[in-house]
Amino acid sequence: MPQSVKKNAEERMEKAISSLKRDLATLRAGRATTSLLDRIQVEYYGAPTPINQLANISTPDSRTLLIQPWDKTSMSDIERAIMKSDIGLTPANDGTIIRLSIPPLTEERRTDLVKLTKKFGEEAKVAIRNIRRDANDDIKKMEKNGISEDESRGHQEVIQKTTDKFIAEVDKVLVSKEKEIMEV
Repeated sequence: MPQSVKKNAEERMEKAISSLKRDLATLRAGRATTSLLDRIQVEYYGAPTPINQLANISTPDSRTLLIQPWDKTSMSDIERAIMKSDIGLTPANDGTIIRLSIPPLTEERRTDLVKLTKKFGEEAKVAIRNIRRDANDDIKKMEKNGISEDESRGHQEVIQKTTDKFIAEVDKVLVSKEKEIMEV
């Protein structure tokens, strides 16, 4: 039974890491990538819809994103959503395609992105610590239902080691992303 708690906690921690990686992929590091638009929701017929469900998104070169809506009437909605977003890009509409030119990052913008990266990292660490707390609570409940205090303490130590491993993974991912952002 405690093994299932530990396995569940580890799976949830892995999901927290993959969520962090997805969030960091949406930060622009000076190159065009379609994942920059992943967090943008377009108000389409009254429902928030991910932009990639409304248009074909491509990167013809390292500094340009092309958005080709399947429904031409959604162009203004897509433009509006991009303008409202925090990606800091201005769309250029030529009637059939929306073009996003990605300028080189300024030093100020780079430091802002590093701060945002650290915020995402801290959120991931908090999520991992919450998972640890939940797993420890489950182990303590099992202590009341049959396992000894020593076994409980041993399982909690294993959960703490797993937590430390995933926190170190978060730090590694953050260092990698910060290095990518600060690269000129």
